[in-house]
Amino acid sequence: MKALLTLGLALTVGLNPTGVFAEENYDLVINGGRVMDPETMYDDIANVGIKGGKIAAITKSKITGKETIDAKGLVVAPGFIDTHFHAVDPFATKMVVADGVTTGMDLEAGATRVGEWYANRDKSGWQVNYGTVSGWGLTRMLVHDPEVEINRPVDASTQGSYITKAAADGVPGWSVTRSNLEQINQLLKLTDEDLRQGAIGVGDTSAYMNRGLSSYEQFEQQRLTARYGRVTSVHTRFHINTETPTEAPIGVSEVIANAMLLRAPLLIAHDNDYGWWEHQEKLQMARAQGYNFWGEYYPFAAGSTIIGADFFRPEIWEKQNGYKYEETIYDPGADKFLSKDEYLKLAKEKPGYVIVVHLPPRKKWLPYWLTIPEMVVASDAMAGVDVDGNLLPYDADVTKYAGHPRTASSYTTTLKLGRDQGVPLMFTLAQLSYWTAKHLGDTGLEAMKQRGRVQVGKVADLALFDPQKVAPRATYKLGENGLPPVGMPYVIVNGTIVVKNSKVLDVKPGQSIRFPVEAKGRFQPVEINKWIGKHSINVPDMHGFDDTGAGALLKQKQ
Repeated sequence: MKALLTLGLALTVGLNPTGVFAEENYDLVINGGRVMDPETMYDDIANVGIKGGKIAAITKSKITGKETIDAKGLVVAPGFIDTHFHAVDPFATKMVVADGVTTGMDLEAGATRVGEWYANRDKSGWQVNYGTVSGWGLTRMLVHDPEVEINRPVDASTQGSYITKAAADGVPGWSVTRSNLEQINQLLKLTDEDLRQGAIGVGDTSAYMNRGLSSYEQFEQQRLTARYGRVTSVHTRFHINTETPTEAPIGVSEVIANAMLLRAPLLIAHDNDYGWWEHQEKLQMARAQGYNFWGEYYPFAAGSTIIGADFFRPEIWEKQNGYKYEETIYDPGADKFLSKDEYLKLAKEKPGYVIVVHLPPRKKWLPYWLTIPEMVVASDAMAGVDVDGNLLPYDADVTKYAGHPRTASSYTTTLKLGRDQGVPLMFTLAQLSYWTAKHLGDTGLEAMKQRGRVQVGKVADLALFDPQKVAPRATYKLGENGLPPVGMPYVIVNGTIVVKNSKVLDVKPGQSIRFPVEAKGRFQPVEINKWIGKHSINVPDMHGFDDTGAGALLKQKQ
C-alpha cells in the first residue's frame, strides 16, 4: 500500500502529461531514458528534470535545461551506495565513481577522530558522497599500542603503516591484547566522542582481533552504539572458519543476540563466506520481527585484506580451514601466488601490505547472493595503491593500480552477473542502492532517506547505463586491476555530472553523510559497583568485593 501511494504521488507530481514543466529551465535534463525506481517499482520511459541538486520532475512532457543528456537506450537508476568503502583516497574514488558509485561510506574499518576526518573532506571536496563510522579496531590501536605515535585521523587509506608500526615490538596490541575494565572504558569514551561528532555508527572488525576482543567488550561496544540508535557493522570474529567450536555462524549469532537485546541496528559485513545461508535466514527472521538487520556481499570469489590478518596464521588457514598458501594468497604487486615461506616473511616484515585471497567455495555460492532480498552489494573497495603499496596520485593512470578489481568493478560486475543469470533488473538495483538507503534511513540518517530512489524531491544521485552492454573490464592481472567498465556513460552526484561519456571529470560535488553533531555525548562508564547494584540484591554480610564470586569475575580482564 505504501508503495502504491508513493507511486501515485510520483505520477501526480512528476509525470504531468499537460506539460506544466515545459517552460521551466532545469539545470540538467535527462531525456528519453528508462527511469527505474526500486522503492515505488516505477519503470517507464520518461524525462527527468534536475534543479538545485534534486529531481524536480519526472515527466512524459518535453522539458529543457541548461544541459541535456540523451538517455535513449539507457537506464536511469539510483546512484549506487557502497557501505564497505575503503577507497577513501582520491585515486581509488576516481575508479569507483566510474563504476556508478555516488556514495561511498566506510562502515567497516571506519576512522578515528571522526570530527576531524569529516572536516578534512569537507575542506578538500570529494567526488562522491562520503561518510564513516568510528573504527573500533583503529581505536583499539590508540589504547593498546601507545608506542605508536598517532596525531591525525586514521582510516583505511593510512592504516597500513600504523598496523606495521604496531607490530614492530612483536605484539600488535590492537589485535591480540585483551582489554581490562579500565581499557574498555577508554575505548568507549573515545568512540562516544566519534558518535557525538556524527559518526554513522561503529565498525567492529572482530575477525582481525579475535584473540584480543572479549565477548564483554563486544557487548559494551554494541550497547554504546545502541544508545545513539545507530548501526554496528561487524566483520564477525569467526569469519571464514568452518570448524566448530569456532564456526563462522557462532560469531554472527553473538552480535545478533546483542543487537536483539539492545534493539539496535546491525549490519553483517561481507557475508560472503562459510555459513552465509544460515546468517541470511536469521537476518530475514529478525526483520520479520521488526529488527533493522541486514547483510552484504561483493560479487567476487576472491577477497582482499592485509597480509598480517590474524586468521592467516598457519594453525587457522592451513590446519583449521584446509587452505594452501600457494593456491590462495596472491600478491598483486608481484603478480603471483605466495608460498608459505613467502607469506610468513611478508606478514612479518609488512603486516599492513594488501594482498588478494582466492576462496574457491565462493564460486558456487555467488549466483545465489544475486537473488537474496535485502542482501546488499558493498564492494570492500581498497585504497588506490601501486605495486609497492604506496598511494597513487589522483592523476595517475588506472593501469598503475595494483589491487583487487572489486574497487573498479563491483557494481557493473553485479549488473552483468544479474543479466546473465536472469535476475530482474529492478531487484538488482535494489541490492545496489535502495535497500542500503532504506536500512540506514531507518536508523534516522536523513541523507539516506533522500537517496537510493529516483523520485521527485529526492537528491539527484544517478547512474545511467546500457542494460545490455554494461560490464566490467578490470581483472586480477597486473595492469588491468583498475580498468573502468563499459556501458556506464554517465554518473551524476548531487545534480552534477561526474562521469560524462564514460570519462571521469575532475569535479567534487560530494556531500558528507553523517548525523548532526550533538552537544553532549552518551558515554556511561562500566563500573563494578553499578553492575552489582543493578543486577544483584544487597546482602549485608558480603563485605565489598573479594577474590571470589562476581567481584573476581568483574576484576578479570574482560
